[in-house]
Amino acid sequence: EVQLVETGGGLVQAGESLRLSCVASGLTGKEYTISWFRQAPGKEREGLSCINSNDGSTIYADSVKGRFTTSSDNARNTVYLETSSLKPEDTAVYYCAAQEWRLCSVYSLYGNMDYWGKGTLVTVSS
Repeated sequence: EVQLVETGGGLVQAGESLRLSCVASGLTGKEYTISWFRQAPGKEREGLSCINSNDGSTIYADSVKGRFTTSSDNARNTVYLETSSLKPEDTAVYYCAAQEWRLCSVYSLYGNMDYWGKGTLVTVSS
């Protein structure tokens, strides 16, 4: 059974940084992608980034390119989302999601994923 657990959310002030973690289980031996999404109150879910398990290559949404960075630690089965220069409009629940036997593409940011975590809340105060 595949499980994804996000941690690292919290309350920060504008301009600060936060590192979110996504611990994945049940994907050992497979090729997969891990994407990060967020959903702010009253808004649609937004795809942020994607990382390939095989080589660590990444793609980003234009809205976060240069501010957010995703990386992986395969030994810890963990994918990270480093967020920086946070703004109040970054306030949202952040989710990680996995897709098996795929490579990252623009479609990885659309939300058609195989597995989802429950999310972690990031609140940015002004």
